[in-house]
Amino acid sequence: MPIPPKTLHFLKKLKSTASPVEIAARLKPRDGAPTPLMTLPKPSAAAIERIWARMIKAGVKQSARAVLADERTLAEAEAYAGNIENMVGTVKVPVGVVGPLRINGVFAHDDYFVPLATTEAALVASYARGARAVGKSGGVSVATLGEGVLRTPAFRFVTIAEAGLFVEWAVSSVQGLIAAAEATTRHGKLLSIDPVIDGEIVFLMCRYETGDASGQNMVTFATEALCAHALEQSPVQPRSWFLEANFSGDKKASFLGTMLGRGRRVTAQVDMPREVVESVLGASIDQVLEYGRIANLGALMTGQVGAQAHFANGLAALYLATGQDVACVAESAVGFTRMEQSETGLLVTVTLPNLILGTVGGGTGLPSQAAGLDILGLKGGGNATALAEVAAALCLCGELSLTAAVAGGQFGSAHKRLARGGKS
Repeated sequence: MPIPPKTLHFLKKLKSTASPVEIAARLKPRDGAPTPLMTLPKPSAAAIERIWARMIKAGVKQSARAVLADERTLAEAEAYAGNIENMVGTVKVPVGVVGPLRINGVFAHDDYFVPLATTEAALVASYARGARAVGKSGGVSVATLGEGVLRTPAFRFVTIAEAGLFVEWAVSSVQGLIAAAEATTRHGKLLSIDPVIDGEIVFLMCRYETGDASGQNMVTFATEALCAHALEQSPVQPRSWFLEANFSGDKKASFLGTMLGRGRRVTAQVDMPREVVESVLGASIDQVLEYGRIANLGALMTGQVGAQAHFANGLAALYLATGQDVACVAESAVGFTRMEQSETGLLVTVTLPNLILGTVGGGTGLPSQAAGLDILGLKGGGNATALAEVAAALCLCGELSLTAAVAGGQFGSAHKRLARGGKS
């Protein structure tokens, strides 16, 4: 079998960098170990200065300290307690705003200014164009279809028979398990426990309602208590057990999350008149639909989980601006976009089954992120489901704009113009 050209190209590049002997020498372990920083979990101006003194002594540039540990960051350092360890400063990400985005949702029903934190030129402009098209079409209809955050502990037994006995016990003892879990939280509710057996291993799919929090820590603490109760009360004991067994889809794209949902499941739809598609988005409906068919084929052929253009772009920017766990974009950005011709124009539907987000807890209370939620008018309790509907509507705007840009031949020129034509 011939060697692929990309492999030959990289080998050539590698050889031009160093000789095989030099590369082998660089890859060898080195004697001794660097003295690690002492972990400082509670940020303060003094703690930040202490870490910088150590890093500057080791050769880190003083100019980095001036930018990251600015006067305001030092003054507000203690506000970040519970969010970070070994804090050395804050990163300033530019924030743009999209809107007003008209949303006709079950929980979000208003015209919203949506803050997006990003360093990618053309992103805010693209979502703003989608929002403009949506506004001229009467707004986006959005509905939340369900919610529930999963945590899936696993228990390994000696035999399949023992695994079966444990499941039998768990099913008959569900109220005790629920009580143990819910004793750890004022706002969380254990909605269901679904056992899955693979040989001698039992997974318990524990689904929680988490109120207005994204709930990652909440469900961890609750499930830990549930497991402790199971270990104490079960008549058959596992050989080993693990609090999370990589079955929940936490921060990963998964078929389980796509089908059953993890977090909030939301669907959004707009019926856009033909003249709006053509005048605002700069493409014909036929062009948009033809590109959509080919893009869906590409998704199918490459094995994508879901089929959509770029949910991750809008979600990552919204998550950064509002204090969400950005790593959750890995699962939140899974979903589906559907476009078809309607009697009046173009019917566009997006469904996101895994929106992990909240308006309390996590990073939502930090200074800049709380301000982002204030822009939306969704800070604090009672607003998480509305935020999920805003996220879905935002994704729809992005799908419209990007799809039309590619279909109408505007994609490259827009990035060239808004990114100032810079070459990398």
